[in-house]
Amino acid sequence: MIINSQFDSGNIKVLRADAPDDIQLSINKDAQSEFYQWFHFKLHTQAFVNHRIHINDLAKSAYPDGWKDYQAVASYDRDEWFRVDSSFDGDTLSIDFTPEHSSIYFAYFAPYSYERHLDLIADAQMSFDCKHELLGHTLDGRELNLLIVGDAANVKNKIWITARQHPGESMAQWLVEGLLRRLLNEDDGTAKTLLQDNVFYIVPNMNPDGSVRGHLRTNAVGTNLNREWAAPSLEKSPEVFHVLNKMQETGVDLFLDIHGDEALPYNFVAGTEGNPNYNARIAELESAFKQSLMACTPEFQDTYGYDKDSPGKANMTVACNAVGHRFDCLSYTLEMPFKDNADLPDVSYGWSPIRCQQLGEDLLIAIRAVSENLR
Repeated sequence: MIINSQFDSGNIKVLRADAPDDIQLSINKDAQSEFYQWFHFKLHTQAFVNHRIHINDLAKSAYPDGWKDYQAVASYDRDEWFRVDSSFDGDTLSIDFTPEHSSIYFAYFAPYSYERHLDLIADAQMSFDCKHELLGHTLDGRELNLLIVGDAANVKNKIWITARQHPGESMAQWLVEGLLRRLLNEDDGTAKTLLQDNVFYIVPNMNPDGSVRGHLRTNAVGTNLNREWAAPSLEKSPEVFHVLNKMQETGVDLFLDIHGDEALPYNFVAGTEGNPNYNARIAELESAFKQSLMACTPEFQDTYGYDKDSPGKANMTVACNAVGHRFDCLSYTLEMPFKDNADLPDVSYGWSPIRCQQLGEDLLIAIRAVSENLR
């Protein structure tokens, strides 16, 4: 048996791999950080032999509750990712699986590769309605890409969408791919109507360094980007620094920051009710957005989510709160599960890239529902 993770977003440490029924692994921490939870590795072995893979030391991982009722994903072709039987005893995740081929990939969630990211940017810029802008570079020298969809006229609403501040939350970029696919479809009535009065600024991957390095939550130097929005710097968080500068240049009328949640098996949003300038106008827009999204897809709900912040007690280093406050706009963090949507469970695939993409398409309906009242 050979276990390898020396590829895009790979992360695993082999403790012992002498017998297929006793493979012992652990997860490497993010660079210069204590966070760890993302894994992605390839197993070369004998087909049709039962394997027991144990990933250890998870009681001290970033989100231990995320392993309860969690099922790992696997793929033979790196295209179709299916769930495999997994169990958690409080410290060790055990995967019980009999491969049908001699090599198979395992991951925390379906990876979204950097090559696919580059393809997404290149393909999108070919659309008549889309322009690519290079905002700057990361600490590892990768591009920070912005897609501008629509005519950036001053009279139009400025809708900003960022994804994957936390690189292990790959479902965020799968969602953006679906949203872009519909938004750039010239035959889609919702997209055409939206682009009459709105321009979209979309950052499909806020953290390409962490994505390639196989990090869960941080960039190349261990910075959690979603705690940098009060005072970003070129030394620690150039990704946020460049995006916030561009936001200041364009203005923001609606902001959606796309994430994944390790523990909660639901799709939900978190708003800015704790912001000092939160008011009835923002509250009404929040309600209209949620009601519209619930009406168009059963994948979204508003029963389960994070506890609401008390008035004036929001963490202003978080993107949703910081942008909402600075630009006095509707601002949401949208969370998707690593596990499955408990309201619509799928034993074979769980929450999957296809479902992420569809939710991205459905988001345009909710955006349209509030766009006329953003200002």
